[in-house]
Amino acid sequence: MKKNTYLKKITVLLFIITPIIIIMGYSWTNSTVGELIRERHNPSVICPRMISQQSITPLKHTKHLLVSAYMDQRSGGFDLRIIGIFKRDSVDALYCSLCCAGLVSETTPSIILPHSDHFGFPYGTMDVLCQIPDNCDATHVTLLTAPSTATRSEQLWIPIKNKKTSNKEENKLDLTVCISTLFGTYNNVLQFAQTLEMYRLLGVNRVVIYNTSCGLELNRLLKSYSQEGFVEMVPWPIDRYLNPSRGWNFKEHGGDLHYFGQLTTLNECIYRSMERSRYVLLNDIDEIIMPYQHDNLNSMMDMLQSQHPNVAEFLIENHIFPKKYFEPSRKFHLHRWSNVPGINILEHIYREDPNSTYHPYKMIVQPRLVEQTSVHQLLRNLGEQFYVPMQICRIIHVRVALLKSLQWEELNEDKRLWDFQEKLIPNVDQVLRRAGLLTED
Repeated sequence: MKKNTYLKKITVLLFIITPIIIIMGYSWTNSTVGELIRERHNPSVICPRMISQQSITPLKHTKHLLVSAYMDQRSGGFDLRIIGIFKRDSVDALYCSLCCAGLVSETTPSIILPHSDHFGFPYGTMDVLCQIPDNCDATHVTLLTAPSTATRSEQLWIPIKNKKTSNKEENKLDLTVCISTLFGTYNNVLQFAQTLEMYRLLGVNRVVIYNTSCGLELNRLLKSYSQEGFVEMVPWPIDRYLNPSRGWNFKEHGGDLHYFGQLTTLNECIYRSMERSRYVLLNDIDEIIMPYQHDNLNSMMDMLQSQHPNVAEFLIENHIFPKKYFEPSRKFHLHRWSNVPGINILEHIYREDPNSTYHPYKMIVQPRLVEQTSVHQLLRNLGEQFYVPMQICRIIHVRVALLKSLQWEELNEDKRLWDFQEKLIPNVDQVLRRAGLLTED
């Protein structure tokens, strides 16, 4: 009797518990399957596993560094261009591996295109061209030393930029200035502020700067400009990976790479700006590409482009204004700027004529017509070249004299900057004050 009662209780208990177990099991099973499905289709889990968020990414099992990847279908049969810094004597075959909406594609062979300018340094800029397989919505890419999947899990993937989307397009800019490789303790705050505010008056929309390091006050100013959105700061920690040179000539300056990677950053900036900017200005941090017959760069470029519709590269003559010679009246020697580090370019109005044996140019380019660039000229492009007459445009470059034997009387007076002083001075005051760099009396 007791046994029957016991069995009845167990039966009732099983009748109650079994559905619960089934429900829990079903729930757990579906939850687990759901997690597996989400894991399989989540690009951050399956492909790629590790995404580089850095501006410089070491490529494992090589001596090379990857910088960025951009969609580029201008070279027949290829879809993607990876910009990198390669050890020039260690360039072997590489294979492209792509992340296609969360799934790893089959590897495809690449083409490596060295840049012809490297100034004799062991490392140089190189492009790697990749094909994207059919039906692949590629989001990330990495390079392999062999056409297998064995080492993919070890690699860092880099995002693919300049992808065309059906969503809203990024606002188009007319003019972007690319300033490369800020390094050391450079702290020329006043000239930098004057240069950027002059460019703003001339119609520039954005300034891109690759920053390894700089002085304390300049860093404060750069942060202020970045917060405003006028300056796009790209961290450039090249000294973590290589021994970059502070000069341009390997025999004279030594090191692994030309001028902290200047050539690489100029090329990277062109591709960064390719889909968002009509023109790109390539110049140094202390140079201003100045129109002399127009009030702004936009109207000047409209005129030049209409006259030369097939030109990709407009070369601008560099004119040096020696900083040792001052305008005699000192009318722009403003006391409130006396504690701001750097050169006051408004005080330097005497210009050298370019040396016939060394006549450097800088450039305004149409980025969509550029494949590779050096510092003073394009290396590969899809258009023509035009040297802009100095009467139309020239570079104002306040620095140490290049032709040191010239006396003051042999220089040319050039007060073009003064045409903008009524707007330039209060604008410079404003940005210095905003950064906490202007001492008020």
